[in-house]
Amino acid sequence: MFDRLGQVSIRRACQAVSVDRSTYHYRSKRDDPAALKQRIREIAETRVRYGYRRIHVLLQRKGWQVNAKRVCRLYREMGLH
Repeated sequence: MFDRLGQVSIRRACQAVSVDRSTYHYRSKRDDPAALKQRIREIAETRVRYGYRRIHVLLQRKGWQVNAKRVCRLYREMGLH
């Protein structure tokens, strides 16, 4: 049950709290959205009447591989309307 250092194994600890080991070892593949947020803000400031849908189209035209739902979420988080 305990290893040499007196710690519980990952397998037993996850089992004790009813969590899958894959959850414990999970690493997010998402990149930092700082550059994307900056670009969204720049577009929103220059094109005041554009909403997240039109901003999404402009981002795609410039080569950004981004989902419209992600643009919407970041748009709302930044408090843009």
